[in-house]
Amino acid sequence: MKYEVVIGLEVHVELLTGCKLFCACPNRFVPEPNVNTCPVCLGFPGILPQMSREALQQALTAAVALNCKVALYSYFDRKNYFYPDMPKGYQISQYHIPLGSSGYLEIEDDRGVLKKVGIGRVHMEEDAGKLLHETAGASGGSSMVDYNRAGVPLIEIVSEPDLRSSLEARRYLEKLKSIMQYAGVSDCKMEEGSLRCDANVSLRNPGEEIFGIKTELKNMNSFRAVEKSLDHEIKRQAGILDSGEKVATQTLRWDEDRQETIVMRGKLEADDYRCFADPELAPIQLAETEVEKARHNLPEMAGERAKRFVEEYGLPEYDAGVLTASRCLADYFESCLEFFNKPKEVSNWVMGEFSAHLNNAGLEADQASFVPEDMAELLQMIDNQEISGKIAKEVLEKAFQGGKKPRRVVEEEGLLQISDQSELESIVDRIISENPDTVESYRGGKSKALGHLVGQVMKETRGKANPQLVNELLVKKIDSQ
Repeated sequence: MKYEVVIGLEVHVELLTGCKLFCACPNRFVPEPNVNTCPVCLGFPGILPQMSREALQQALTAAVALNCKVALYSYFDRKNYFYPDMPKGYQISQYHIPLGSSGYLEIEDDRGVLKKVGIGRVHMEEDAGKLLHETAGASGGSSMVDYNRAGVPLIEIVSEPDLRSSLEARRYLEKLKSIMQYAGVSDCKMEEGSLRCDANVSLRNPGEEIFGIKTELKNMNSFRAVEKSLDHEIKRQAGILDSGEKVATQTLRWDEDRQETIVMRGKLEADDYRCFADPELAPIQLAETEVEKARHNLPEMAGERAKRFVEEYGLPEYDAGVLTASRCLADYFESCLEFFNKPKEVSNWVMGEFSAHLNNAGLEADQASFVPEDMAELLQMIDNQEISGKIAKEVLEKAFQGGKKPRRVVEEEGLLQISDQSELESIVDRIISENPDTVESYRGGKSKALGHLVGQVMKETRGKANPQLVNELLVKKIDSQ
């Protein structure tokens, strides 16, 4: 790549409040449209908004968690633009004075070196509604609007243009999600829209200080989509510059089906929104003691938790880092220990098989029907030599997908481990007689030959034989011949 990539991200995070930002409507995700609405969030004439103190507290927590300088005095602006999902014809936001500014978080760059990514601003604003488009029908399709989300409290987190690749952008989002979840201000569920990302992308020649012409990318609903869409846009802009043409200032959306960016409109500039202070909302005045209290009351964050996992549970640093990257996964791990207190064994299964099933299903750990008690039951059966590790993987898959308890799966499938010596001896004798060359190889000092014989017994018993007992029987019988 002969150009330097410059990326800045604008991330909208829905706060975990009980009600919306300026009214008492519940702040919760529901599939039925237009049920969480009232005259305030629908923008009826004559209504007066009232700010949620809970939303302010959560926004303050997010700002200090991102190492921001907090504005003791700030206020809300009206950001004027017309769009069907904005019932008032303007959005209430903090434009001129954000609650937080000059913050940062740390990620690893493309070379694995730790770097700071600046956070330019963290400000509060209300969410818009959601447009639903239907293309079928004789009329050629229609669009409807759901205002359940209108007025939901958001914080917009705007990074500095410090990201230099799609990989760095993904790592930034993963770290930001982790911080917001640990701070307890958002669940950051992209599939429900509680974390949404827009990206500003431009290219320039290496060594240049002036930024190139940027485009804005929208409609990226997963970390994978962010990475793919950025790679596509970087390649597209590079092709334009290589041909001697100029990149147009545009807003584009990512089309997942076509795997390409599509032009939506020309990009609006700040003057187009005609922002001014909202006359119906009082300014926000914070005391320095409130900011310090928010900073002091921050919960245990990922880095601190990883350090504790190493010291308290004796886990390797790698395990601790993987587990604590997601608050949900770290919570799941510690809950498992309440029922089966062998940290390294739990860590191996939570990081490995369990996480693989979560990723395939697109779930967080707290959304899975396979709860910590189930994991503990599974590991206890391995520990009691009721099932082998190989069978346990099969049991986990069936229990995870079917919602059954591990022991029930074992009983219904007949998967209990065979530890009866007399039952295994006849199988071992047959395997020895059927594999004379392998037996001679083992006698000749090739230890791997024994592993092959063990494998044959395990295959014969569909993985249910006690591998330790099989190993002992093979050695004993071969040595006695």
